[in-house]
Amino acid sequence: MPAQRFTDRRLRRTRTALEHALLELLAERELGQISVADLTRRADVNRSTFYEHYTSVDDLAARACTAMFDELIAATPVISPHQAPPPDAVTSDALAGVFAHVAEHAHLYQALLGDDGSANVINYLHRRISVAVHVNLTVPDSGTHADDPAEVPRDTAAAFLAGALLGTVMDWLRHDCPGTPEQVGAAIWPHLLAVASATGYAAQAGPGEARVP
Repeated sequence: MPAQRFTDRRLRRTRTALEHALLELLAERELGQISVADLTRRADVNRSTFYEHYTSVDDLAARACTAMFDELIAATPVISPHQAPPPDAVTSDALAGVFAHVAEHAHLYQALLGDDGSANVINYLHRRISVAVHVNLTVPDSGTHADDPAEVPRDTAAAFLAGALLGTVMDWLRHDCPGTPEQVGAAIWPHLLAVASATGYAAQAGPGEARVP
């Protein structure tokens, strides 16, 4: 058992060193300009050791930023077409948390999602948001992403909504984040809610639940 604990600590140290190396290098250059050799040299590990943990630089990028992506998912509001908001409901800040989080980590998100970013990272993040949206739409009033599963059944509507949100984030970053998070959120929230309402999920609401017309 002590040997196993030693091995686990060594593995964690190696992964941490490589993840820190990546974040340091991203502050200096674009993701596409970072090689495995750059990472192993900065982290002071062997090239073979790198491939014991990751398949590529993109794979490392997706895993290194998992915590940041989880914060983004947690900031994603629950889109619930099962209950229509009152006419005077204030929804202008419903997505502000998402864009505030992106703005806080703008340099890193630009490196990962920009023109020189990683398709693997974009696909990974799209899948994670799709799962969160699927849970929002099929589990009314879940209110949290903490227990979201890693995978869900294929859900075209959830994938569409996730793509719309992620695409808006990428466009916002591409234009150096114009406007406030509240303004951007207010601009797209009605469209996301309208799409969610039009998908047919509203018809699945249980007895006694309000349905969106």
